[in-house]
Amino acid sequence: MATNEDNNIGKGKETEPSIVLEFMQALEKLKITVETNKNKQNYDELSDRLRSIEASISGDSQRSKGTTNTNDVAVSKSKKQFKLKHVFKNVSNFKENVEQYSEKEDHYNTIWSIGVQRRNNHLAFFIYCKPIAQADKWSIRTKLKFKVVGPNQNDVIRTWDVCYEKSIGSGFGEFMGWEEMLIWYLMDGNLTVEVNVEIDETTGLSKEKIRKFDESQKDVSDVTLVVGDTKFYVSKMFLAAQSSVFKTLLLGNFTESKKSEVKLNGIDPDDFHYFLEVLYGESAIDDTTVEGVALLADMYDVPTAIRKCEEFLLEKSKKTSYKKLKIATRYNLEKLKEMYS
Repeated sequence: MATNEDNNIGKGKETEPSIVLEFMQALEKLKITVETNKNKQNYDELSDRLRSIEASISGDSQRSKGTTNTNDVAVSKSKKQFKLKHVFKNVSNFKENVEQYSEKEDHYNTIWSIGVQRRNNHLAFFIYCKPIAQADKWSIRTKLKFKVVGPNQNDVIRTWDVCYEKSIGSGFGEFMGWEEMLIWYLMDGNLTVEVNVEIDETTGLSKEKIRKFDESQKDVSDVTLVVGDTKFYVSKMFLAAQSSVFKTLLLGNFTESKKSEVKLNGIDPDDFHYFLEVLYGESAIDDTTVEGVALLADMYDVPTAIRKCEEFLLEKSKKTSYKKLKIATRYNLEKLKEMYS
């Protein structure tokens, strides 16, 4: 059952980008070294990834405001985000209080869909979500941007921060006037709508974990990575051998390389756990984890994890070809892109 506009939860908000001075100084030293070696292309690729990691260790997640630059692109890759888009046909014939739905899509272990309705002479606009592997208690904290697409770039956009804890619709009972929508926003009788979804945090969606990275591993670790309220006891040298980004972050000229505990913000703890399991040789990839693992494999530049994600999607996954191509494109799975493009 959809919630209406009177039950709106929170307001959209943005924060200014924040770059740590020490990070930029270290990056500049790296630039000088790399340019001396005439290997600027590798520098550019690594610096983009380091900017993304810097965002995760420096505090608040960053959101671009009005403009897009290299840093914004790098930061956006570390977020769980996607867009739903649907064209509803013959909208002028919609009956009062009868909801119409888009096709369902799976993103990050959750099924999502859009619903619209003619209600009280207004267009009602909702988004629904339901975990694929539902637990007794779960939550998905999101930032949503609803859009009715206009024919002359006169889009109507409304934002909403909401935490899902039940499989219900959330959105606006009175998104815009029905007559206004009919006059200005129909194209050949059809209405195009979009919802941009950014997932900040999830709980209760994880599957059983294979390997432990808790305090029982303290005696064989030399750094603790803190993700949310979860601590992962790991080896700097092992991670550095797997990832050029971890090598620079944990063994380079950052303050973090001298610390025994490093906090990583903006990352899902369950995704990070499965990602570490893959690095440590476990069979942690399935259709519920592959997208989260691919995100982190691309973010941290881990060829082994990228290859294992590709192999699973090519050989075992039951996801559609369209969904596989979207994952391949978003997270730079080159072999998979060649197969389905």
